Amino acid sequence: MNSERIVVSATHPDPAAIAHAAAIIRRGGIVAMPTETVYGLAGDARNPLAVQAIFVAKGRPANDPLIVHIADYAQLVGVVGQLPTTFALLSEAFWPGPLTMLVPKHPTLDPAITAGRDSVAVRMPHHAAALALIRASDCPLVAPSANLFSRPSPTSADHVLNDLNGRIDAVLDAGSTSIGVESTIIDLTCTPPRILRQGGVPAEQLATVLGDVTIHTTVIRDTDAAPAPGMLLKHYSPQAPVTIFRGTIPAIQAHIITMAQPNPTLAWLCYDDDVAVAQQAQIPYASLGVRSNGALVATRLFAAIRQLDTSTVTQIVTSEPLGDGVAAAVRDRLFRAAEGRIVVVSL
Repeated sequence: MNSERIVVSATHPDPAAIAHAAAIIRRGGIVAMPTETVYGLAGDARNPLAVQAIFVAKGRPANDPLIVHIADYAQLVGVVGQLPTTFALLSEAFWPGPLTMLVPKHPTLDPAITAGRDSVAVRMPHHAAALALIRASDCPLVAPSANLFSRPSPTSADHVLNDLNGRIDAVLDAGSTSIGVESTIIDLTCTPPRILRQGGVPAEQLATVLGDVTIHTTVIRDTDAAPAPGMLLKHYSPQAPVTIFRGTIPAIQAHIITMAQPNPTLAWLCYDDDVAVAQQAQIPYASLGVRSNGALVATRLFAAIRQLDTSTVTQIVTSEPLGDGVAAAVRDRLFRAAEGRIVVVSL
């Protein structure tokens, strides 16, 4: 049976459509919902069967924890334990928004949500449809990205259905997401706080509130319990292997042309200043936009990867965007999509 598509406005979602999706949640079903970052696969955080259904639908391993999404602070009851003072500072500055905070968990919270760890990731999304669904469901929702495990994250309802049609109850379709990469995850259980996953709130902005913050976007082993989502090496990956090239732009372009000449099944995840080169060399490509505009690149990243991920493509090559801010999150996603394959080239 196909999954139901429930179309709503991203800014003024129809209450009847939201009530229909919430009814699915309340009876233990799972619904993909839009957020400002990517689409999330939502289920009742208080229902262990719904939590387990999300792991099954995604093919997600049990050592990869989930994020709990709330619409108001009252929904933290039964989810979190003693909150550090930094929680109030950050939530006041960045919620609702693309920031997930790792805090002590409540002892009664389903351990499957946290991969058995003593901390839980929580966030309040900045999206009218997501907030409406959480409120109408009358419960906090766990919601990892609404895709098959390790695949590129979905930034549209079509992406969700390409991966999960028939595996979930419904998708709440509010069009494309606005940020395009997942939330930043910051660990508040340690001092100083540390960023575990770069995302929609750049480290520079967090530092204006916290002062001292470290970046600890490490890679964990497949068998270890992750403290937060998105820390495994293979993540956000297409079926075709991805290789990242570093060097000057002319050196990268020349190297890719040389690679593509004997390999017509190679595709180029490129930038606007590469397009003319790709066209002249007749290399299939998808452009991420201006390589110095990290925010624009983020909105296009996962859709472009999915565009190139066809049966006729056996290899994808790319390079990294420039600058700070959200560009750092894009570089992290590319690194994991490539499983760490980085090659330095020169003329």
